[in-house]
Amino acid sequence: MSGERVVRKRRNLPHWTVDGSVYFVTFRAASGILNEDERAIVLDHIRSGEGEFYLLAAAVIMPDHAHIVIKPKPPYELSHIMKGIKGVSARRINTIRQATGSLWQDESWDRIVRDAEEFDEKAEYMMNNPVKAGLVLRAEDYPFWYFNLEFH
Repeated sequence: MSGERVVRKRRNLPHWTVDGSVYFVTFRAASGILNEDERAIVLDHIRSGEGEFYLLAAAVIMPDHAHIVIKPKPPYELSHIMKGIKGVSARRINTIRQATGSLWQDESWDRIVRDAEEFDEKAEYMMNNPVKAGLVLRAEDYPFWYFNLEFH
C-alpha cells in the first residue's frame, strides 16, 4: 500500500478505503423484506451504475440484504456510491409501495478485498447465499445474482 491514499473513517462501523481497491459490501433492509419485483429494482439499479461510477464484479440481492463486489472509478468514493445505490433504490421502491422513510439501514459493512483468493471466496459466498437461505436449490437458478466474467 506504499504511496496509496489510505482513509480510515468510523461511524458505528470502521470504514477503510484505499485508492484503486475492490470492496465487498453488505447492506441491509431497515425492516421487512424485499419482494421479487423490489429485488429486481435493486439489482437493475446497481447494474446501471457499472462502468460510469464503478466496475461491478458481482451482486446478489437477498430478501433482507444485498452483497456487492465493486471497484470505484475515480473520482467517485465508495461512500458516495453507496449513498447513490441505497438512495435511488429506496426512492424507486418507496414509490411503488406508496411509502416514505428509510428502506435500508443507514450504514453498510464494507471490506477491502485483498487478493484473488479472497475475491473468489466472496464471490462463492455470494453465489451460494440464496441456496443456503433456501430460496433456490441451485445457485444458477437465482434471478437476483449477477457475476461479471470480464471483471478485472
